[in-house]
Amino acid sequence: MRFQFLGIGAIVLAGCGSGGATAKPPAATAPHPLEKAKTSDPEPEAEAKEEPKASEDAGAIPTKCAKSDPCVPPLAYVKKLCGASYPSVALAFFRSGTPWTHGYIASRRTAAINASGGVSGEGFLEFDEEVIVLQKRKADYGGMQVSGASGGGGFYVLRWDGTCNDLDAGELTFTKPPSPKSAKIEWRFLDENTQEALRADSELNSMVNARRSECKGAASGVVSKKCVDLDKKLTDAIARVVRRGIDLPAPSRHP
Repeated sequence: MRFQFLGIGAIVLAGCGSGGATAKPPAATAPHPLEKAKTSDPEPEAEAKEEPKASEDAGAIPTKCAKSDPCVPPLAYVKKLCGASYPSVALAFFRSGTPWTHGYIASRRTAAINASGGVSGEGFLEFDEEVIVLQKRKADYGGMQVSGASGGGGFYVLRWDGTCNDLDAGELTFTKPPSPKSAKIEWRFLDENTQEALRADSELNSMVNARRSECKGAASGVVSKKCVDLDKKLTDAIARVVRRGIDLPAPSRHP
């Protein structure tokens, strides 16, 4: 309705001009991928009430669905979240008791692609990997061809490592597998207050100490097989504790 009104106003103004010249319409611009996710799937008016007030979400991690089915956070927050990597924020999203919709990788291996231009994880998303749905798209991005995104729609998701990725609809399932996997969680990238809260779990704390002793602070380069195994076990331990619903402080670094 807004665009129709402006169009009528433009015609009236043009008719009143001394030269009778018709104003040229503004050049069309390609929409941002996430904006298309918002505009291509309008929500019923009944769900408009679910949009949290801006004052409630300013500078904080959302706790309410901006849209339901699937339950997703506000689009403005998703844009900021996916512009960088926020692993401590990701743990807050995956923690048991939050309302967000969880999904699981349905194909064997899926390339890590962030079509919005933000940070994407390295390598691939593995079969049965657990993710959080951030946005749902029903069509392509306004005619733009995006690698890894089909015209049939798909999802924008958050991984356990704090990065965002695009998935085709067929690459995601909502049926929980017996043992969901998680993307690698780098302990050194977690906020100090988040690390401290996780260390309250004695088993996880022992895992952190064992990993530190074996890997001797190594973050890259050649490491022992035992170090690699401990990295995997530490990731699994963090995911297990977070899924149980451990209390986590507000991350010191967030969008």
